This record gives sequence, C-alpha cells and structure tokens, in this order.
Amino acid sequence: MTLQIRFDNSYARLPDRFYARLAPTPVAAPGLVALNEGLARDLGLDPAALKTPEGLAMLSGNALPEGAEPLAQAYAGHQFGGWNPQLGDGRAILLGEVRASDGKRYDIQLKGAGPTPFSRRGDGRAWLGPVLREYIVSEAMHALGVPTTRALAAVTTGEEVFRETALPGAVLARVASSHIRVGTFQFFAARQDTEALRLLAEHVIARHYPQAEGPLGLIRAAVTAQARLVAHWMSLGFIHGVMNTDNAHVGGETIDYGPCAFMDDYHPSRVFSSIDQYGRYAYANQPQIAVWNMAQLASCLLPLIAEDRNAAIEAASEAVDAFAPAYEGAYLARFRAKLGLATEAEGDAELIEGLLARMAALGVDFTRAFRGLAEGTAAAEFPDPSAWESWAADWRARLALEGRTEADARAAALQVNPAVIPRNHRIEQAINAAVAGDYAPFLRLNRALATPFALAPENRDLAAAPAPEEAVRRTFCGT
Repeated sequence: MTLQIRFDNSYARLPDRFYARLAPTPVAAPGLVALNEGLARDLGLDPAALKTPEGLAMLSGNALPEGAEPLAQAYAGHQFGGWNPQLGDGRAILLGEVRASDGKRYDIQLKGAGPTPFSRRGDGRAWLGPVLREYIVSEAMHALGVPTTRALAAVTTGEEVFRETALPGAVLARVASSHIRVGTFQFFAARQDTEALRLLAEHVIARHYPQAEGPLGLIRAAVTAQARLVAHWMSLGFIHGVMNTDNAHVGGETIDYGPCAFMDDYHPSRVFSSIDQYGRYAYANQPQIAVWNMAQLASCLLPLIAEDRNAAIEAASEAVDAFAPAYEGAYLARFRAKLGLATEAEGDAELIEGLLARMAALGVDFTRAFRGLAEGTAAAEFPDPSAWESWAADWRARLALEGRTEADARAAALQVNPAVIPRNHRIEQAINAAVAGDYAPFLRLNRALATPFALAPENRDLAAAPAPEEAVRRTFCGT
C-alpha cells in the first residue's frame, strides 16, 4: 500500500529567510504508539497506509513522502517577559501542508525530529513523556471544543535521549492550521524587515482571516480570536503555563503544551509550571498576558499601518483595546452556559464570582463543582455544603428571572461541563506506565477523554479528584 499525501506547501513559497530547509534526522527503530485515525481521514490520509512500514517511516522522520518540503521555521519571542531575538523550531520540522476535508489548510509537523539551526545547542529530540502529554491534552482540548493543535501520531524512536537521565525517545506528529506565532512577526520586526512583515501579514490574512482588511484587520481578528480562546481556557480551569509570545498562535489555537495543567482544587492564583517561578502565567493572569502578547503583535505591524508612527500607534492601540470587551463577553457567555443560563442579565458577573469565591475559599475541585451543578450533586463537593446552598439560592432566583426550571438548566449545563478532564496525576500515571512498556493507561485515558461530556460507567474513576498523595502540583516543560 502506497502512502499518498496531497501537499500544497504555501509557507515554503515564502522567502528563504523565513525558515531553514532541512530533513528530519532518521531514528533507529520507529514504533507506533498511537495513530489518530479520525484526524488522518479528515486530512485525506489513509490510516492503513500510515500503519505500514512506509507510513511509520514518514511519521518518525525516516523517509519523506513525495511533495514534502521539510523546514524549520524562524521566530523570536518574549519568554517570561525577557526578549530573545532568535528562537525558531529547535526540535520540530514542518513536512508540509495539506488541504483537509473541510477545505482548510493544515500543517503536518514532526516534533522531536532532530537538531535544526535553531536548536541552541539542544539535541532536537523529545522523550516519550512530553510527547504523550501533548497527545493526551491536545486531543482532550479538541474534544472539549477548544481551538488547538492536534496529535496525528506518537512514535517511539528505539533510541534514548538524555536529560537528567536516559529516557526513551519519541516523535509527535502534530497538526495545526499553521505554526505561525506572534514571535514570527517579532523575528522580522526586530530586524526591521518591513518587506518580510508585509509578506507574513498577507500570508496570515489569506490563511486565517480572509475577511480581514490589511494589518489593522489582522490585529482585530487576532485579538478577537485570542480573547475567545483564553475565555474558553478559563471556563475549563486550564492553565497554559508558558504564554510566551513564541507560544501565542496568531490564528487563535492553543499551541505548545509544555507545563500545562487543568486545575483540581480551584484558586485564581494557581500555578503549576516549574519554570514560572513568579506566577506570571498563573490562571487568573492569562487574560492580561494574552492582551500583552497582542500588543507585541500590534507593535510589529506599525510600519504597515501608517507612515506616521503616532497615527499607527493610535490605530493599533484602538485595535488591541478591543480585547477587554471581547474577552469579557466571551467569558460571561462561557460561564453563563456552565450555570445553565440561557439569557443575559445584570449581576451575572457577581453571581459567577460568588461561586468561584466560595470554591477558592474551600478548595473545591473546579471540574467536579460545575459537573455537580449539572448532575445535582454539587453540595457534596463542598466541605461546607452550606456554602453551596447559600449561593444556590441566588442561582435559583436567577433561573426564575428567565423562567427556566432547575431541571432545564442542569440539562443544558451537562452539555458544557465535562465529567472528565486530563488530570495531572492521570497523565503522570499514563507516562510512567508507558516508560515501563505499558501503554494501556495512556490508551484508556485517551478513549475516555474523547467523549468528555458523556463518561462511560467503567471510566468513572477517571473523573475523581486526586487523593492528597496523588496530587501533582508541579509540571515540567519536558524539552
């Protein structure tokens, strides 16, 4: 069976200074851990062909299919607020782009594919843990309806990589609407390469925002997409962990799952990332970091907006300022839905904050509290049930205001409040088992997360909050 991929590589048609052309570094003995067959079919790929030795060679970087134009993208970025003028794909290689069944263009990229000119003395490889983590979380996010990069396949390499110790190597085949970041624009802005900025802006508009008019339209569209994305994160208790500008996707997708985490017990200042020592990217800080990232994008595009810099700044600032109302509207809509509300009313923000404040004070599990609201079991999630009941009285009064019964509200809330999320301890258990050669926990977790709003009875244990000894409070980048 011959593997056929209909590549149409628009990014490779941009000038050479946008990337470095190179092939992946072959691995010793590729082995398939998981193949996302549904995604493969959506991309016009034959899952059976991907499982053949020829397909496995492509997924691991050992062979290039016809039409591939492999490259590592150049970009810069602010990392934890500090400027780095050159980052780029240090361990990822873009094989090419395909047109999917929805008519949209998607990248196929290999992470862990070997060193590139942007590796900064790294080995360009990945170990199994981060590959499985990204597979689990990105596919869970997709099932939850969050715009995200996706996982096509996870492949072991038959080689070891060395971090603090020797670890099994792996490659993730990642799919995204593009891999263009705010940092991509920053790379050229730092070099005062206005022509490259113009070409990049035109490319992004054509690819992500065809209705946008010029650079200001691009900023407005990106701001709206980021506002909606982060509001969605917040509604699920998700913490990205590394919201650097090189991890801010201009198309509004979640990208680069490193030390990310879903909260167990809720607190707005929650931080998991081991490298976020000062809480810059804490849960509650994510909206303000997103707008800061959008301001960096806008600053890059000033030369394209107007010759008069002051006029350009004024116009760009107005576009970025639209983030706050866009985010507030998206945030309230998400949380109203989580409460089973169908209309807007004055005081909704206070109602939402009242519940969250009680949850924070008592250390209530974020996901289980909202799922409990939908199932009628929320009081049991509160160490002091009276805290729930005092809030629920206000909630019932709000339902009465819109003429909705509690049963109807709960039925609606069931559709948006997941029963199961990729909890940190379950991910760690799956990784530890996989390192020991047992992929069953990884595969089981993925199956359960594929239908997060309808949990099968045999998977109810995956919906449980961690026991104190199971709780994972620190997550790691894994590079």
